[in-house]
Amino acid sequence: MTIAVKPEALPALVLNADFRPLSYYPLSIWSWQEAIKAVFLDRVNIVAEYEHAVHSPSSSMKLPSVISLKDYVKPALYPAFTRFNVFLRDEFQCQYCGSPNDLTFDHLIPRRFGGQTTWQNIITACSPCNLRKGGRMPSKTDMHPRTMPYQPTVHNLHNNGRKFPPNYLHESWMDYLYWDVELEP
Repeated sequence: MTIAVKPEALPALVLNADFRPLSYYPLSIWSWQEAIKAVFLDRVNIVAEYEHAVHSPSSSMKLPSVISLKDYVKPALYPAFTRFNVFLRDEFQCQYCGSPNDLTFDHLIPRRFGGQTTWQNIITACSPCNLRKGGRMPSKTDMHPRTMPYQPTVHNLHNNGRKFPPNYLHESWMDYLYWDVELEP
C-alpha cells in the first residue's frame, strides 16, 4: 500500500556550489515549486531526489530533495544584528540563569548609563532576570552574564544553529548537513 504524500511536505535542501547548506538555522530549504523552477531555469543541479514525482500532461519529474546552486554565493562574514540572531548567538538561553523560557534581550550596560543597542552590549535574558536587573549595572545587582556579548560571525551562528535541528530532516539530507563538523575520537 502506498501512502499519498503531498508535495508541500517534500521541500528541497539548498546547498551552495561548495555543497554546504546556505544556512543552518533556519535551514536553507525551498518549496518543491521553487526547486523545480530553479531546475528549469538551470540555476541548480539536482543532487538527490524523492521517490515522489509531479506530473504534467506531457511529462513526469521526481521531486528534488537536495539541490546545489550552480553559482557560488559568497556568504556574508557577519550576520545582521537581529533579535533572532542575538538569541541564536546565546543559544536560546538566558545569560543570567540559563533558562530557555520567556526570552527577551537586555542591555548589559543600561541605556540610561550610555549603553547602546549593539552586539557588544545586548544579551539574551529571561523576563524574570531582566526585571530583576532592571536599569542597573550588573555589578550593582550581582548578576553577571555567563558569556560576555560579542559580535558573532556567520560561522559562529551556523555552529550554534546545528545544535537546534529542525523538526523535519529527510534522510537524503544527512550527508550534506554535518559533513564539515569536526569528528570526535
